[in-house]
Amino acid sequence: MKRRDFIKKTTTGALASSVFIGCNQPASGPAIHTHPTIRWRLASSFPPSLDTIFGSGEILVKRIKELTDGRFQIRLYPTGELVHGLQVLDTVHQGSVQMGHTAGYYYIGKNPTFSFDTAIPFGLTARQQMSWLYEGGGLGLMRELYADFNVLSFPGGNTGAQMGGWFRQEIHSVNDLKGLRMRIPGIGGQVMDRLGVNVQVLAGGDIYPALERGAIDATEWVGPYDDEKLGFYQAAKNYYYPGWWEPGPSLSFLVNKKAWDTLPALYQKAIEVAAAEASQAMLAKYDAQNPAALARLLKRGVVLRRFSDDIMATAQQETKSKLEELATRNATYNKVYTAWKKFKKTSNTWFGTSEQAYTAFRMDCS
Repeated sequence: MKRRDFIKKTTTGALASSVFIGCNQPASGPAIHTHPTIRWRLASSFPPSLDTIFGSGEILVKRIKELTDGRFQIRLYPTGELVHGLQVLDTVHQGSVQMGHTAGYYYIGKNPTFSFDTAIPFGLTARQQMSWLYEGGGLGLMRELYADFNVLSFPGGNTGAQMGGWFRQEIHSVNDLKGLRMRIPGIGGQVMDRLGVNVQVLAGGDIYPALERGAIDATEWVGPYDDEKLGFYQAAKNYYYPGWWEPGPSLSFLVNKKAWDTLPALYQKAIEVAAAEASQAMLAKYDAQNPAALARLLKRGVVLRRFSDDIMATAQQETKSKLEELATRNATYNKVYTAWKKFKKTSNTWFGTSEQAYTAFRMDCS
């Protein structure tokens, strides 16, 4: 099958397939008991202790098992058990495992366009990101990129707007960032590099030990619920916001294309439905858990600080410069960036009208 035909075929109908939930067999075709028993492996970039992110994979495998009456089972492996968290794409590409759960921006070293699969600094919120992927053509563009690696992608969760991270020392201005050793991946890390930060890329399980022993001076991760679990507050007390580099980051489930092609259509639909459910569940849980977690952190002596206007304005300027620079050097990136910018502009017009006005009034007056 030609790559474009494959992309067109697999992009359509992901959400519409929700009618399949709760059925033991499709509207047409053989009954479920005639389907083969299949066992797959799924490598996650995340540890079980991060129950919301890792839990998205657990929801996926549980729902697929239920939808196929136990005939299609997937075993979920946490980061480090089969492969390091930053090597999930390579492992799925090679076919060592059939599926992966990871963040696309971990792989911008292969192609900077992967950043659009997760988040762009000063980019889309969680709602806008999902709208772009499912309805704005973003998923089709991402699947074109992943097809070069023999991989099919599905949205695999979103954390919502993230925090700006944990700093040992208070940061007043851009000058205070120079020479700082900070864990921050993706395009956000490249922007921080432009601001003088010594950027480090570490998987989730490696961050706290590095912060505790002073190998890094600062780190970002997600938000209060996960950050509390990882214990960052024990090594750094300055908790900054907002995470301008990840305003609505999405994760992805990756499927090896050859393995996908061997599945009965019923099992393919099960993956589509389960991925959509797991993706929605992640954001809902974060929105429910973060408020209480933030309150607990503040009781432990954590100091909440907002990035200065100096840092925000300079970072935004450097972000725009970086994105435009990448667009001139990479044709694939430029194609996605052009479509993404158009969507962002029209989406911001809407969200900046009704949503912003309501939110600003409610937050000020509640």
